[in-house]
Amino acid sequence: MTGASRGIGRGIARRLARDGALVAVHYGGNEPAARETLALIEQDGGRAFPVQVELGVPGDAEAVYRRFDEALEGLGERPGLDILVNNAGMSVSASIHEVTSENFDRLVAVNAKAPLFLIQHGLRRMRDGGRIVNVSSVATRIAFPSGVPYAMTKGAVETLTLALAKELGERGITVNVVLPGFVATDMNARRRTTPEAMAELAAMSVFDRVGDPKDVADIVAFLAADDSRWITGQRIDASGGTQL
Repeated sequence: MTGASRGIGRGIARRLARDGALVAVHYGGNEPAARETLALIEQDGGRAFPVQVELGVPGDAEAVYRRFDEALEGLGERPGLDILVNNAGMSVSASIHEVTSENFDRLVAVNAKAPLFLIQHGLRRMRDGGRIVNVSSVATRIAFPSGVPYAMTKGAVETLTLALAKELGERGITVNVVLPGFVATDMNARRRTTPEAMAELAAMSVFDRVGDPKDVADIVAFLAADDSRWITGQRIDASGGTQL
């Protein structure tokens, strides 16, 4: 899975490993965080291996799978892919008046182009009956003026999900997308520095709390399991009822 070194990605990686998956822990450049994820998976009794590749640059998908294939061979594992989770992404806070061509191009490259080609190359390895789970954002469901370019790229992932679900049905491959709301991770710690700020974020959910990576990871694990075999092409809101 991509973007597995911390936050939501780490939570998903740990959960899938606990469920018995051999997890490819992809990360861009934060090696200490990736190593921590690997150590946590090992402590949980799971198995994983690292895949370091920067996304959003030419040849990124090919590089991911080259290292993925090499790692499987080195571990003596059979080649192939059962579950692909596209979690890696980046965000730029910018209104329509602030967005630049440069930061929009980068958002598209990481959030939309990378998942497209990771899926394309992954399908050559994926066994029939496999699972693809994309991670989007509740920002596609609610008005998000300060994140227009980010929400646009996540909307592209949701359109991709719908089209691929129909195309891949004949192979028994399900394709779904999960929409997290605000989740407490180290990436957004600066927004939770005071009790007042924490309360404001918690109030977005009908449960009056900020999400935990486990809240999203458990949903992704269900979509990756056989129990979800009759669910495909769906947008699963994982936001705790944000701004209902």
